[in-house]
Amino acid sequence: MKNKIIKIGRVDVGDANPFVLISGPCVIESAESCREHAEKIKEIAAKQNVPFIFKSSYDKANRSSISSYRGPGLKEGLKILGDIKKELDIPVLSDVHDVSEIGPASEVLDVLQIPAFLCRQTDLLVEAAKTGKPINVKKGQFMSPIEMVNIVKKIESTGNENILLTERGTTFGYNMLVNDFRALVIMKETGYPVVYDATHSVQMPGGMGSSSGGDSRYVFPLSKAAVAVGCDALFIEVHSEPEEAMSDGPNMLRLDKLEGYLKQLKRIEKAGKQ
Repeated sequence: MKNKIIKIGRVDVGDANPFVLISGPCVIESAESCREHAEKIKEIAAKQNVPFIFKSSYDKANRSSISSYRGPGLKEGLKILGDIKKELDIPVLSDVHDVSEIGPASEVLDVLQIPAFLCRQTDLLVEAAKTGKPINVKKGQFMSPIEMVNIVKKIESTGNENILLTERGTTFGYNMLVNDFRALVIMKETGYPVVYDATHSVQMPGGMGSSSGGDSRYVFPLSKAAVAVGCDALFIEVHSEPEEAMSDGPNMLRLDKLEGYLKQLKRIEKAGKQ
């Protein structure tokens, strides 16, 4: 089945195009840190000839603890992302959590992302879709991949067909996620590109009580499986010092490993297309 191609700036996602890298630190920690990460990832992606979309959150609205760092907030965060977009000439993606955020976010972001916990929120989906922007919806940990058809229909009801669907693991008991790679195939049957979220798939939600745990050792092997299956994009959050990160450190990939991983993933992609 031929999938749609979603255009995000100069980046084409889907069908026979090479996989796209969606990457950046989980949350904006500072303007300087965010830009440094964006510059380095752009350099690495260009060196490996991998199309790149920068991702970082201006607000992490679903942190486990009330005291956890959430980010700089909508106004300041969007300014930081807007500056990166303009100065580095790269598309940017971030999460929207409420209908009230969609207007200002759509003026800056190239992709509006619907977090997994909010993927069935009809008003949020429809309002985001009305902007005409590409919408990346993360499949809820509580959902089967076939149910994503209903989410696609909600977005399509506005006339917006710029849709990406992301697999990020399925709840398996307490504080554990597992991956069923059939999900990528099933969601592709909607006709839209699919994204594999490698770093949130190794997360242990709430696994440390007041915060989430994770095990980044499994990011690469799971990414290899997803590329072999045929994902259209890889979502990999990275950080130069994950142990010092202000959100999701245990499951983020260390930045200095990214280039080597991309090089090997390109080989797997090439073999799969022969």
